[in-house]
Amino acid sequence: MAHLRSRRRLALTVPLGMALAATLGFAPGAATAAPAGAPARATAADADAPKLAYVVNTRPDHRTVEYVKKAIAKADGTVVATYPKIGVIVAHSANPDFGKRIRDVRGVQSAGATRTAPLTAAGTTQDGAPEYVSKARAKALNAKSAAQGGGSAADAEPMEADQWDLRAIGADKAAAINPGSKKVTVGVIDTGVDDTHPDLAPNFSPSQSASCVGGKADTSSGAWRPAKKEHYHGTHVAGEIAAARNGVGVAGVAPGVKVAGIRVADPATELFYPESVVCAFVFAADHGVEVTNSSYYVDPWLYNCMDDPDQRAIVDAVNRAQLYAQKKGTLNLASAGNSNHDLDSDAIVDDSSPDDSTPVPRTIDPHKCFDVPTQLPGVATISATGVKGAKSYYSSYGNGVVDVAAPGGDRKYQIPDTPSKNGGILSTMPGGEYAYLQGTSMASPHAAGVAALLKSTHPKAGPAQLQRMLKSQADNPGCPTAPYDPDGDGKVDAVCKGDKNRNGFYGYGIVDALDAVKK
Repeated sequence: MAHLRSRRRLALTVPLGMALAATLGFAPGAATAAPAGAPARATAADADAPKLAYVVNTRPDHRTVEYVKKAIAKADGTVVATYPKIGVIVAHSANPDFGKRIRDVRGVQSAGATRTAPLTAAGTTQDGAPEYVSKARAKALNAKSAAQGGGSAADAEPMEADQWDLRAIGADKAAAINPGSKKVTVGVIDTGVDDTHPDLAPNFSPSQSASCVGGKADTSSGAWRPAKKEHYHGTHVAGEIAAARNGVGVAGVAPGVKVAGIRVADPATELFYPESVVCAFVFAADHGVEVTNSSYYVDPWLYNCMDDPDQRAIVDAVNRAQLYAQKKGTLNLASAGNSNHDLDSDAIVDDSSPDDSTPVPRTIDPHKCFDVPTQLPGVATISATGVKGAKSYYSSYGNGVVDVAAPGGDRKYQIPDTPSKNGGILSTMPGGEYAYLQGTSMASPHAAGVAALLKSTHPKAGPAQLQRMLKSQADNPGCPTAPYDPDGDGKVDAVCKGDKNRNGFYGYGIVDALDAVKK
């Protein structure tokens, strides 16, 4: 399954962010990028070398881009898509020496393969399988609401009693004041969104939706929908953000805003490859999307190390795209991840990369190897909390890395007093269904919904100002006074560093939807 964030995520330090913003002014570090035993690259002697996808990053001027495109053809490559405004070219090649050859071309600043496995017809941050609401229960609750005349912004939705997460951040009360503006759109960069769902159809924006799978936008009708019903992640995320208050099912944090679906998950593997994510950020920016949500990490590497030319090129390409979106007025949010990793530590064991072939355990320094897009400069990093307001047991964290926290659920140790007694997040699923999921994948869209409310209240605010307001209005419980041991086995499972103003578990605090519409 793709690396969804109902999943894990990291963030950059200030020096790193400055370096990335300056188009990767990094010197090779001590990061372990390609350990012994890693999948071997093909050599020039291979007669039937597999075709791989590449990102080629150049100076963003027309003359250089055109020159490099010709060089790609000479190196036995094929140009799939070109993004001249950011100097990124997506190419395919079966030449095992393509990467090396193209990196030597004048004007190329970085280039590398975006996968370790051959092209075939992902990673998200959700933790565990969905727990579905039975169709009979959903039908009964919707019928009861209809009989009572529900459906206005002030009414509770049929399943809202089980949405402890809305009450935790004041989103239920915020909806009665300002449910969000139809002039604000949140782009869900994910597995696709089922816009036919009755809770999503009223707020869906097809003109701002597409499939970016493979690195080239497809805006044909329905291209944004999930390839399979099992690719439910994006539909769940979309409902958390903007499920309508229409007397049906559930409500989103910002039930009055628009939501768009930008599908990036491979239809076969459900992996989120770099070229697709580059396309998604550029598409969102060019189509007026004010907020994007990324509840995933870019495959195939959980952490991309700057001393590896392929991984460096991935960081460069995606960073160019998301910075372009920021400059066009888009606030980008991403999930922190579900590995309970300290993203400000000296070393992390990554035993899942590459996830498109055979993973090889490696130890990385999260200050030199980056979770993308989570650790990119200007991207808001979101950790997860449960109904008690404590860090969810799975959520990654890190002082100076996490920006804010939001409800992501905790079905093990934080059980709500609701009809279902389910500590997960209830939201929409393909085919008109509903289910509970948990993960930082669920936390990030809650923060994205609050950001959309802020944009609705302050329409002239840019992405940097929106992020400042998101942080300043957050409620910070501070680090726990007792050791963090949610399972009670006597072993400390995570250490919170920082203070009441900013710390590793909550960043600047848990987002506040009510403040977003009142201040």
